[in-house]
Amino acid sequence: MSKERGTDGVKAAGLATFGGGCFWCTEAMFERLLGVVSATSGYSGGHVESPTYEQVCAGDTGHAEAIQVAYDPAVVSFEQLLEVFFATHDPTTKDRQGADIGPQYRSVVFFHDGEQKRIAREVIRDLEASGAFGAPIVTEIAPFTKFWPAEEYHQEYFDQNPSQGYCRAVIAPKVAKFEKVFADRLKRR
Repeated sequence: MSKERGTDGVKAAGLATFGGGCFWCTEAMFERLLGVVSATSGYSGGHVESPTYEQVCAGDTGHAEAIQVAYDPAVVSFEQLLEVFFATHDPTTKDRQGADIGPQYRSVVFFHDGEQKRIAREVIRDLEASGAFGAPIVTEIAPFTKFWPAEEYHQEYFDQNPSQGYCRAVIAPKVAKFEKVFADRLKRR
């Protein structure tokens, strides 16, 4: 588990890695979640060493656009992170999130240990049983192998570029919905 220190000086003891479509979107939401020390955009689950954004976007490296979340389990559990993950993307579309199409946009939980694998399977089973999505969940549960941080300009993209077209049209509405649904779990900003 990670021992990173966030900007607020809090030490992270937990590490989670998720692919849920565009990493700009997922990073923007997880960065706002209480208990998250950091969320880093990057690439995971592929077969190319040190992939670039252009290589991953071509769709043939096997990587998913992913975020790596360092978190404080005393504040937020892995199960709660999964709750946010499933509430903030469509886990029923294979290799697609909205207009973003390709294996790099797949829904995937990269588990770091057996406990994360067990919890992810349990959460998916419960969501399926509840009929929460009205369609089968296609989220992969895959072992974590390596995470490659994305290029610096991708980090905190939404916060650094709020007036950019994609940010205004796609990310801002998702963040607004996230902040409304999870109002009681947000960091003070």
